[in-house]
Amino acid sequence: MSVGLFLIAGIVCLGYLSVKLGGMEVLGNKGYEVYALFSNSGGLKVGSSISIAGVDVGRVRSIDLEDYQARIVLNLSEDVKIQEDAIASIKTKGLIGEKYIAITPGASEKWVDPGGRIRETQPAVDFEELISNFVFGKI
Repeated sequence: MSVGLFLIAGIVCLGYLSVKLGGMEVLGNKGYEVYALFSNSGGLKVGSSISIAGVDVGRVRSIDLEDYQARIVLNLSEDVKIQEDAIASIKTKGLIGEKYIAITPGASEKWVDPGGRIRETQPAVDFEELISNFVFGKI
């Protein structure tokens, strides 16, 4: 009997760690959503983190195509407010690490409303194109 209880407790702990480390939401999402249009999503995936000043403030909810641009929906924490002139950039953790969105705050006193759009964006740097340009002398 005690072995069975120990086994069940171990399975529950393993499930909890899998959900937490995977960044999944089980009991719904807190916060609000805004979106941004990028010319290139550059390998960004649903569930990627969103950070401001290196602090994780949300997750990427969805990535869709809209008018030949990547429409990325961002789910942000309720206590985080984004200025209208903030810049959303797709960055890479390390040289070949995972992609994430970094938001650089602006100076405006107006905020992006829930469901609103972050207008200033910078797509991911395409390292293959950069290396190709360097090799063929275009840089």
